[in-house]
Amino acid sequence: MKVGRVVGTVVSTINSPVFDGRKLLLCDLLGTDGEATGGYVIAVDAVDAGAGEVVLILDEGTGARQIVQQDPAPIRAMVVGVVDEMMVDGASVITPGM
Repeated sequence: MKVGRVVGTVVSTINSPVFDGRKLLLCDLLGTDGEATGGYVIAVDAVDAGAGEVVLILDEGTGARQIVQQDPAPIRAMVVGVVDEMMVDGASVITPGM
């Protein structure tokens, strides 16, 4: 699992049928300090996340395919949660509205 911030959406007019009706999110990956690492991932949205939200990303194909209940499917990463707070060593790194 990874943590990222939604920075945009990806639009694809020609794609695999598994993506029909599903939103693709561009997520900036975050480190344990809550700062952007410079890495990005495109993930299928399973929780209706929006721009600016910090999200939990399942970045492992088999789990993502289990969520969409389709195997094989060309999915590797999926947004599976919206992060309310992230704490590292007892200190809050990400808090609501941050």
